[in-house]
Amino acid sequence: MQQSNAYIITFSVILTVILGLLLSGTSQVLGPMQKEAIALDKKKQILGAVISAEEIEAMTPAQINDYYSKRISSIVVDINGKEVTEDAGVPVTAETVDIAKNYKKPADQRLFPVFIFLGEGGSDDVESYIFPLYGAGLWDAIWGFIALDTDMNTVGGITLAHAGETPGLGARITEGGVQERYVGKKVFDESGKLVAVQMMKGEGKDYSDDPHKVDGMSGATITANGVNTMLKSYLGHYEAFIKEKSSSTAVAGL
Repeated sequence: MQQSNAYIITFSVILTVILGLLLSGTSQVLGPMQKEAIALDKKKQILGAVISAEEIEAMTPAQINDYYSKRISSIVVDINGKEVTEDAGVPVTAETVDIAKNYKKPADQRLFPVFIFLGEGGSDDVESYIFPLYGAGLWDAIWGFIALDTDMNTVGGITLAHAGETPGLGARITEGGVQERYVGKKVFDESGKLVAVQMMKGEGKDYSDDPHKVDGMSGATITANGVNTMLKSYLGHYEAFIKEKSSSTAVAGL
């Protein structure tokens, strides 16, 4: 039986409304869960710069949130290293700064989160400072977090992630063995110049005697170059804060 145009149009409108309501309801239900999952993953990446992946994997989500709340403090600074508490009149926290969106802005207009890893002794017992990283790999975005010891020079740990690097090649930046190469390296040279840490071309060489170089990844030179650029760039954005904190630490140690 052939239906009239009016019937078809009415049926389509009703179906569209019903589907819209269903999608809206699903979004309302799943939205908070998705935000919680994103927040939890970010906490894992931050903590990954200071504790082992095995420790993190052994924790439940509730344990991760509890550990994070007890051991991580945070602030937001500008490119001059000065603390920022509001952005256009809206309160800001390090946890809510969207690094990817900020990356699209000129550096002097960005917000720069700083995560502070505390010891068991509380807020006066600082073990390291953790800085976000963001850049471009071969195919898409790469990002991570780097921890500096309280000398503000020695790398205590790093986590690296990617959106679409080649499996078995550039995607290896997520491997623990690759990331461990950075531990103990220095980001400033003896003259105090920021040189960061360079991942070299090729793989299989020993750079244990060079405080500013790590072994590379075979067949992943462009991704490695992206990591190098990201490290140098973002540590440069934090340089004012790092040097100010380094100076105050040195004075306190006299």
